Amino acid sequence: MYIFFNLAIDFFIISDIIGLRESAQAAVKNTNTKEYQMEKSKVYFTSDLSPQSLIKIYEMLGVELKPQVAIKVHSGEKGNQNFLHPDFFKPLIDRIGDTIVECNTAYDGQRNTTEKHIRLMEEHGWSKYFDVDIMDAEGDDMVLDIKEGKTIRKNYVGKNLARYNSMAVLSHFKGHPMGGYGGALKQLSIGVASSFGKAYIHGAGDPSKLWTANHNDFLSSMADAAKSVVDYFKGNMAFVNVMKNMSVDCDCCAVAEDPCLKDIGILASSDPVAIDRACIDLVLQSNDSGKEHFMERVRSRNGEYTIKCAVDLGIGSDKYELIDIAK
Repeated sequence: MYIFFNLAIDFFIISDIIGLRESAQAAVKNTNTKEYQMEKSKVYFTSDLSPQSLIKIYEMLGVELKPQVAIKVHSGEKGNQNFLHPDFFKPLIDRIGDTIVECNTAYDGQRNTTEKHIRLMEEHGWSKYFDVDIMDAEGDDMVLDIKEGKTIRKNYVGKNLARYNSMAVLSHFKGHPMGGYGGALKQLSIGVASSFGKAYIHGAGDPSKLWTANHNDFLSSMADAAKSVVDYFKGNMAFVNVMKNMSVDCDCCAVAEDPCLKDIGILASSDPVAIDRACIDLVLQSNDSGKEHFMERVRSRNGEYTIKCAVDLGIGSDKYELIDIAK
């Protein structure tokens, strides 16, 4: 099933990607959106991949999130060998407090129903340490308006998002079969969307086109959805990206390639655009022999287009200052 899932993704993306780079470059050059003149965002970095460093780098942000914090993680699909386990995040989650949040998926697997998802959260150890909220478990979705959306104007998220006053987004930076890469922007969009909302984003507003929508429209829909979540929390957010176990495949894949890059470190920022841009730049700047394979996945899926769309929407800046906390 999962091999078919990946092959199906490749088929539809490749059919969309003939000439994709040329069309994407043209889109970037010809887009008449204003350029945001923003100060460089601060992105903190450490090469120390210890749980203690998670706390240290988070505290460099100088933020105290409002109580009732939604802590967004990736639960990891059953069978995936690369996802980051709860033991790694536990010291930081204990420091932040409150609740782990997730939403169900829009495709077959062990996370597409609440019952199966709860069971998997138990098997993977999340429920052992933390309260877990599957936000779209029952009831109607919450609908967030996206007034300036490039492709979609509504975002369907788990209704339980209304329980929370702030959000900490803990992302495993890695590749992705459709998005090219997965980081903070994907967690904000696909991650917070309900099962229906995931199909809506993937289909660029038409859930029936879950796997067949225009690829760039899917990428821009992710940026649109991310903006709605950022706007909802009005700045009460923090982002941590962990560059560890970096495969070209997402933690959503039950059958995933092993990591192709050596571990790089942990990043933290108040800007989801800057932190994702910094992660890609760190890959590009590395001397790792696996970086070409990783970047082929990013570029063949036009993954950096999501960042470009997010900048155009004013979610954040792709200009940043990388601050090594060890120096």
